[in-house]
Amino acid sequence: MNAVLNPTLLGVFIPTFFLVSLTPGMCMTLSLTLGMTIGVRRTFWMMAGELFGVGLVAAAAVVGVATLMLRYPVAFELFKYVGGGYLAFLGIQMWRSRGKLAINLECPQQQQVTGMALAVQGFVTAVANPKGWAFFIALLPPFINDQQPMLPQLVVLLSLILLIEFCCLVLYASGGRTLSLFLQQRGNVRLLNRIAGSLMIGVGIWLAFG
Repeated sequence: MNAVLNPTLLGVFIPTFFLVSLTPGMCMTLSLTLGMTIGVRRTFWMMAGELFGVGLVAAAAVVGVATLMLRYPVAFELFKYVGGGYLAFLGIQMWRSRGKLAINLECPQQQQVTGMALAVQGFVTAVANPKGWAFFIALLPPFINDQQPMLPQLVVLLSLILLIEFCCLVLYASGGRTLSLFLQQRGNVRLLNRIAGSLMIGVGIWLAFG
């Protein structure tokens, strides 16, 4: 455990993962998109699913499950295509100002997508991202001391990862919400839906073919 708590290693790990997490990717783009259309508070549901998925991927990378997944990619590829197709479908609905995620000023009381559906959306996006698996396989092992018990080290690293990831997700969702308010004040709701829909379609394509 000393290796994880060593200030030198932490001084490398924290800024490295923060910069990687802050870089625009599928999960951050999804958070930005949902922040634009449903607000930061409801986007927390997606964040919960995404953080659970990220924690699962990171833990699997440490124990070696990720390597097995990447060696037998058929089921993984199907998972990616289904998840990407679903996100692209949502994006098309948003682009057309339809569906539960689109902003509709003519029907402000429209039925909202459930929190569980948002959480599943975040989870699938995190788990079906092959670059996320590859990244954690490359990043985490050097910070694990095989001469010390793995569990305490994994707990510390996962806690840092989830905290940093959560902060970045909130930052993106808040930015999306700010953009949403700016456009709505100018009556550009259709433009807002099209921007959000295009981003969602992009995330779906990225997920399926990235």
